Amino acid sequence: MKILRLAVTAAALLLSFEASVQAQTTLRIGLAEDPDILDPTLGRTYVGRIVFASLCDKLFDIDEKINIVPQLALSHQTSADGKEVIIKLRPGVKFHDGEPLDAEAAKFSLDRHLTMPTSFRKPELAQLDRVDIVDPLTIKLVLKTPFSPLIAQLTDRAGMMVSPKAAKAEGDKFGLKPVCAGPYKFVERVQQDRIVFEKFADYWNKDAVKIDRIVYLPLVDATVRLANLKSGGLDLIERLLATDIKAVQSDPKLKLSSAIELGYQGVTLNVGKDKAKGPLSQSAKVRQALDLSLDREAINQVVFNGEFKTGNQWVNPDHPYYQKAFPVRGRDVAKAKALLKEAGVTPPVSVDFMVPKGAETEAVAQVIQSMASEAGFDMKIRVTEFATSLKLAESGEYQAFMLAWSGRIDPDGNSYVFQKSNAPQNYSGWSNPEADKALDDGRLVTDQAQRKAIYEKLAKIVLEEDPLLYIYHRKILIAHSTRLEGYKQMPDGLVRVTGLTLK
Repeated sequence: MKILRLAVTAAALLLSFEASVQAQTTLRIGLAEDPDILDPTLGRTYVGRIVFASLCDKLFDIDEKINIVPQLALSHQTSADGKEVIIKLRPGVKFHDGEPLDAEAAKFSLDRHLTMPTSFRKPELAQLDRVDIVDPLTIKLVLKTPFSPLIAQLTDRAGMMVSPKAAKAEGDKFGLKPVCAGPYKFVERVQQDRIVFEKFADYWNKDAVKIDRIVYLPLVDATVRLANLKSGGLDLIERLLATDIKAVQSDPKLKLSSAIELGYQGVTLNVGKDKAKGPLSQSAKVRQALDLSLDREAINQVVFNGEFKTGNQWVNPDHPYYQKAFPVRGRDVAKAKALLKEAGVTPPVSVDFMVPKGAETEAVAQVIQSMASEAGFDMKIRVTEFATSLKLAESGEYQAFMLAWSGRIDPDGNSYVFQKSNAPQNYSGWSNPEADKALDDGRLVTDQAQRKAIYEKLAKIVLEEDPLLYIYHRKILIAHSTRLEGYKQMPDGLVRVTGLTLK
């Protein structure tokens, strides 16, 4: 009888344990790449921003219509001259280490973005002179000049708050064990394998956090990601292939969420960093010839079944800041050949074409290679791991670079860091004083008509100089299990996890 009672007790304990395990929900998200460093001051990848969405809350966020909404901040007020912005912080917010998010912590985070030597947030906050503490929950941003994109910048990594205590202790190693104020806190990371977060019990909006753990799994192969989703190994995948849309729509266990991206897909051309001084860096006519060799709509149809949107600017054709005076040009191989002749270049024109690893990216590169060859270009594709490609782009070790940008809600966020002379993401090394002035002027005014007129001047210069060929705008394609409920896709492409439940 004693043995029987022990057996019954053991069985009861086992059932209790199994029930508690089942109650622990885990959301498994398949990523197209492994993120770079998980430090909002130093991070620069799109996939990193997806991960940050559950780790690091921002001062502000956006809704489905790209309206700016409060997150860690409750409100903002700009002075009449545009040089001071008062921000009220949400009370009762804690970082993952239990430290309070107050005015001192907010000032620390913004100062860190501005002063850390290797910060990628500096240009996003370039006009910020200093941060003053008004009271324990209020900060004042004092600007050098009016800066219209400021609040939009604070909806992204520039607005992410980090724990001063952890950041001071870890220095530039903070990204190895990040401490923020988001719905989930960091547990572990194994490079190229997994990133694990668990629910933060003291999150300011904890009632909206229904899932216990999140595991991010980098799987570069889109076919493998989809197979894992279908088999139940994953619950959500980002960057579904356009050619797999029908497969998801026909599967009763899967759902598709989509939105046209804020960013662009294009080819950055090395203008000022080319150590070999190839033909693309020597003449705008050669770059224009490469541009004219491309049929953007054919690329869309061949690679993406026509699901994406062609473009030729840093915002998509539906965006309020798109310059309709400069529509997408058609392909003109004869004119492309004539431009090469005018430039004194004899075909075939050899071009080192760096392409980040990925099915769709490589497919687009192959179509570009084929099209360009008809105009006299020999595009030598060099497939490179994504993080490596960014390092090579920084040092100028390429001639053409197939580079995507996930996009920002303000047009400045899609242009300034790539087109301004010496900006940190100006991988082309392009420099044009008139373009620099337009980029700076666009930051000084808030009136949409005035800003659009400024950006029209910029578009004319960029489209003539062609330091970057804008080709298409993706439809953000997120596929997930029907077990996951409450998911909504925002146009910034991020995967927001608050409000989600797993059946």
